[in-house]
Amino acid sequence: MKMNTYIAGPIDANNYLLWDEKSKEAVLIDCSEYKQEIIDFVKKNNLNVKYILLTHGHFDHVLGLNEMSVALNAKVGIHENDIVLLDNINEFSKFVGFPHVEIPKYDFNVKDGDELSFGDLNIKIIHTPGHTEGGICYLTDGKLFSGDTLFKGSYGRTDLFGGNFLKIEHSINDIIFELDDNIEVYPGHGESSNLKYEKLHNDINR
Repeated sequence: MKMNTYIAGPIDANNYLLWDEKSKEAVLIDCSEYKQEIIDFVKKNNLNVKYILLTHGHFDHVLGLNEMSVALNAKVGIHENDIVLLDNINEFSKFVGFPHVEIPKYDFNVKDGDELSFGDLNIKIIHTPGHTEGGICYLTDGKLFSGDTLFKGSYGRTDLFGGNFLKIEHSINDIIFELDDNIEVYPGHGESSNLKYEKLHNDINR
């Protein structure tokens, strides 16, 4: 699997483009702004982006969704518990002074235990509520795309709508930390890590 990381949007969210070299099928994880750089790379490399997969529904991860899904001809997936965040995006974004935006559209729901494929690769969907009710991690090819659930050394805030500290504590300690130590972690903001490091150093256990 090949991967590019794009830092985009008003709060510097990580957007991850993953693709299978043989088939040229690809997925985009999170979509925080309309990013011409992504579109140009997809066209130059003849990639077919099957899905845009959302780790959660907060505005800073979905602002490019409507335009990018059309430009890439990709279907959008989100957990059903975070649809309320899409539908009410302007109620949340106004708290940080962001202007009114079009309601983001989606095509299908993902749920815990589902698997999606692109080329010869499978993506496992892991429901990890706590930052939001519909928070999702995506696991593929030894890499965990953790959204705002798990960061390097820390975890997502739980004081916003749908947040719950006990749930995020359970999601990290009892779900994510049960995975193999060697899995690399690619969060929604900031730098990457791995599970061995996080199990030893993450603030969730302090």
